[in-house]
Amino acid sequence: MPLILALETATKLCSVALSRDGVVVAVRELESDALVHAEKLNVFVAEVMAKAGTTFSELDAVAVGIGPGSYTGLRIGLSAAKGLCFALDIPIIGISTLRTLVERAKEIGVPEELPQWPMVDARRMEVFTRPHDAAGVATGPSSPLVLDAEWVAAQAPCAVFGDGADKATIVWEGEPRVHVIPGIRPTASAMCAEAERRFTQSAFDDLAYLVPEYGKGANLMKPRKRSQ
Repeated sequence: MPLILALETATKLCSVALSRDGVVVAVRELESDALVHAEKLNVFVAEVMAKAGTTFSELDAVAVGIGPGSYTGLRIGLSAAKGLCFALDIPIIGISTLRTLVERAKEIGVPEELPQWPMVDARRMEVFTRPHDAAGVATGPSSPLVLDAEWVAAQAPCAVFGDGADKATIVWEGEPRVHVIPGIRPTASAMCAEAERRFTQSAFDDLAYLVPEYGKGANLMKPRKRSQ
């Protein structure tokens, strides 16, 4: 009966869950535009451990969302997960944030016949997404995508969900073939079944080399030259 701590910080949601044998026993989370991950993550970890009445020495593994998503959020979550795993000498399990969105949508309910497109907000009309079939099995790679009428015409009918889909109401308006499932977020609790499955199969990631899937390169600007 593995005891697994799950952390998901790829979006505005800072989410922590603790599961035993795949069953969630404690959850703490907060969604905020202020991006409270640095302030709240370790506090939430301590709170779920206390709520479950367990100690860090009892943990068998840590699962962490690896994106795509926020650069800052992903670095905070992965740093915390790695720190715990190094200190406790336990394995780490990296889980795609898009995979977690699919699992969360499954809990809420997705029309059985529709292909699924989980979407993480990438600002403006861009999202990070990955195509899945009606059973929730990925059918292609994850990538950044600009949402527009051309994309809708090519992919509908389909189901879309995640904060990236929620922001694109103007794209979905007047298109009944797109089934929008609002309010779906990559909660840590939705990671727990996948984390337990990976643990049972000993499908762990390399603690030293696991890195976030940011979704695209950093948008870096060269500093201006100082005037002489």
